Formats: sequence, structure tokens, C-alpha cells
Amino acid sequence: MGIVEELVRGREAFERREWAGAYEQLSGVDPERLSRDDLLRLGMSAYLLGDNDGCVRVLQQAYQAELDADEPLGAVRIAFWLGLVLLTSGNAAVAGGWVARAHRLLETQPENLVERGYVLIHDMHQRISEGDLPAAASIAPRITEIGRRFGDPDLVALGLCSEGRLLLYAGRAAEGVALFDEAMVGVASSEVSPVIAGQVYCTMIEGCQEISDLGRAEEWTAALSRWCESQPDLVPFTGQCAVHRGQIMRLHGAFAAALEEFDLACRRYVASGWSPAAGLALAEQGDVLRICGRHAEAEAAYSAASGYGHDPQPGLALLSLAEGRTGAAEATARRLLDETPQQVHRTRLLPAATEILLAAGDIDAARSAMQEMQQLATTFGCTALRAMAAYAAGLVHLSASDAAQALSEGRRSQQLWMRLDAPFETARTRMLIGLAFRELGDDESAAGELTAARRGFHELGARPWVAEVDALLHHQPRPGGLTAREVEVLRLVAKGRTNPQIAADLVLSEKTVARHLSNIFAKLGVGSRTGAAAYAFEHHLR
Repeated sequence: MGIVEELVRGREAFERREWAGAYEQLSGVDPERLSRDDLLRLGMSAYLLGDNDGCVRVLQQAYQAELDADEPLGAVRIAFWLGLVLLTSGNAAVAGGWVARAHRLLETQPENLVERGYVLIHDMHQRISEGDLPAAASIAPRITEIGRRFGDPDLVALGLCSEGRLLLYAGRAAEGVALFDEAMVGVASSEVSPVIAGQVYCTMIEGCQEISDLGRAEEWTAALSRWCESQPDLVPFTGQCAVHRGQIMRLHGAFAAALEEFDLACRRYVASGWSPAAGLALAEQGDVLRICGRHAEAEAAYSAASGYGHDPQPGLALLSLAEGRTGAAEATARRLLDETPQQVHRTRLLPAATEILLAAGDIDAARSAMQEMQQLATTFGCTALRAMAAYAAGLVHLSASDAAQALSEGRRSQQLWMRLDAPFETARTRMLIGLAFRELGDDESAAGELTAARRGFHELGARPWVAEVDALLHHQPRPGGLTAREVEVLRLVAKGRTNPQIAADLVLSEKTVARHLSNIFAKLGVGSRTGAAAYAFEHHLR
């Protein structure tokens, strides 16, 4: 086969997005005979096949070819791609060196150039890595504007999705997701190059997951899956696709399939050298294993996630709670609340913190976390966030003996979770509703809801939750050998009452209350009011 024919076949394969074919044809040609555009095609083919080192080698040749041809703007473009490839493969310092070269080449060039938009992308990422989100947010619209001015679909798509993601962090979710949708126009019409299209898909899906816009995340995950499947040779973005598929499977209760997807994602991330993302897949895996009661495996997954540089919280704190280490869970929850100022990140933390703080007997702190969750759910407006907030409110109201309000919030949460087809969360709300019915004296309705919750947990394989419902269905009013009066005292301790307040509520002397507390501590094997309150929460004596 002649050189010209190899070049033609390689270019045609590249246009068809047959990356293996394009790489095979173009790599068979002497590099000296490849045009600068062909070198870029060869480098991108290597990247899309998962060969980052090969991609960098070819792009370095392309960069030098641009300089030799006295094409500084072409060299700026290649420096942009080198920076992007190196950054996404975890080589931030080397990537920064190539970005610095691009800046230097532009020093003597006119201001009105499309290449300046590409360099701004790296400038924006630098601000994000520094935590300066306002500065990053001021750059993103400039990228979009340059893309529109020069008719560059890649810049427009990247600019729009970056603007959208940063708007989420500013609490302007409706505007942010609207820009996500607009960015998808160029991706859906195949105007956007493959590498940028993959970046846009993942940026948008991750943003939606962060604010629990699960319906939109599911739609785009399906679109990303189709996009990946249309390119059988594709390696980058397939790990992200597997993580996102696993997240949707977990939402819909397909736990076994979700675990397989997370394992697949982890292996692909490790193979590509992108360790922090492997940690995310392992943390997601740990969450499913924890729900299923496979605590040792969950702990191993969380530990591995941490080893890859990903913080597995709040899942690890919830595992501590599930294993009865309430104090450890509480300490972690309080630390996370103190050190997590960003609203988007707090939406993931607050539901777990509410549950843990209630277990620790601190109803006031739990109420504060719940109220913040309600505010954020209103701000972002996503169905899942509103469902989480309603569930948290139900737990707090139940702990405060306001069963009627707990029932109302539980029903609201159930309706929202059912709308999302989330069977585990739906079963949890049914358990909450059952407990509210019981507190209201409607034992028949309580048994019906608890039985339905048990059936849901059993079908999902959520063994600890099945056991908990079984204990509720065989409810013992005086667990731990406590007397009826001791149960009354314990309930008030769990509500945060002091000894004088308990004495007033039960018309007892403070000395009698102190004696009851001493007996309660001895029978339950705890040494403090916090331990007694945790026992009350765990046994639903609220």
C-alpha cells in the first residue's frame, strides 16, 4: 500500500472515529511524511486508544513541526492539547509547563485570536485548583464568547459547561443546568471533537450528581453510554461512564450490577493511571456494600479509596454508625460540617450528619443540619434533594415526639423517591412512616408500612435493614430489661432534657431521676447520657 493510500485511509478512519484503524494507518507512515494535521490526528488517536505516553510523544513532534514551519499559533494549539492530555493523566506540573509555553508564544501575537480562548481553559482550571471559584467563574464566559466569535464548537461547548458547573457552586442551579443543556447542542450534533465531547459529558453528569439532579444525570449517562458504544476502540471516558452507570443502577436498586460497574470503572481508571477517579469508584462501591451489610468489604473499599486519594466520607462515618461506633461517627460528622463550607458539597454531607447526630442524641444539632438541608433543597430545587430533606425532617420530628409532622414529611419524601424509582430510599421512608404511625397509636397501619419496608429491603438484599424492621415488627416496649419508668426517662434523655427538666416532666424528684439514670446506665452497659441517647435512637425509643 502506498503512502498516499495509507494517509487517505487513516484520515477517513479518523473521521469515522475508528481510532484503532486511524492509528494503524497513520503510524505506518514515516513521521517526516505526515502533515502537521496528520500528526495531530495520530496523537489524538493514540490518546483515544488509551496510550497517553504515545500521544504525548506524537504531539511533541507536532509542536516542533509547527515551530519549524513558523506557525506559532499552530504550536499554541498543540501546547493546549499537550497540557490537557497531561493534566487529565495526573501530570499537572508538566502540563503547566506546556501552558506556559503557549502563553509565551502568544506574547507577540494580536489580541483577537481564537487560540487565546484555548489558553484561557487552562487558566480557568488553575483557578479552580486553587479554590478561587469566583475568578474561574469570570473566565468561563470569556471562553464561550471567544468560541462564538470565531465559530469554534469546542470552545463554545467547554465554555458553556464550565459556566454551568460554576453557577451550581454559586447556588444558581436552574441557570447552570440550562447552560448544560445548551452545551449539549454541539455535542449531540457531532460538531464537537471527541476529546472535548467526552470532557463535556463528564463535567455535566458530575455536576448533576453533585446537586442530586438525578433525572438529568440519568438522561446524560444514557447518552454518554451510547456515545462510548459508538466508538468501540475508545478507552478514555469509559471509566467515567461505568461509574455513572453504576450510580444510576444503585439508585434503582440494582445493587449487584452497580457493584460490577464500579469494579469495571476502577480497573479502567487504574489502567489509565488516573488514581483519584479510581478512588471515587471504590467509595461508591463501599456505599453499596455498606447498605447490603457487607461491612468488612465496605471498609476495605473505603480504605482502598482513601489510598487512591479520594475521601470516602460520609460513607465511612455511616459505616461506623452501622457498626455501633456512634462516637466515632459523631466526631467525623462534626469535623466534616466544620471543614466543608461549599454548599454543593454540603448537600451530600448533611443527610448523613443529621442521622448520625440523632443517633448521638444531639437533637438540636441534628435539627440545625436538617434545616440547612431544607434550605439547600429549596435553593437547588432537585427532586432527590427535596426527598432527602423531607426524610431528614421526618427523622428529627420523630425524635422530638412530633409524630404527626414526621408522618407528613415521611409521606412527602416517599412520593419524591417513588418518582425517581429509588426502591431503597422508598423503603426507608416507609419505615419512617411506620414508626410515625406507631407513635400516633395506629399500630395496624404501622405494621402495614413496616411490612412493606421489610419486603423492599429483602428484595434489595439490604440485610441490616431487614433485621432492623424485624426488630420493630417484634417491638419490645422495654428493651434491655428496663422498667416502664426507666423507658420514659430514657426517652427524655434522648430528647436532650436535663435532670431538672425530666423531673418536672414526670413529676419526680431530681434524686429519683438520678437513680433511674444510674440504673439505665448499668442495664444498658453505657457510661454517659450520650451513650444512653444513642441506645434510645438505635432502638427507636424516641
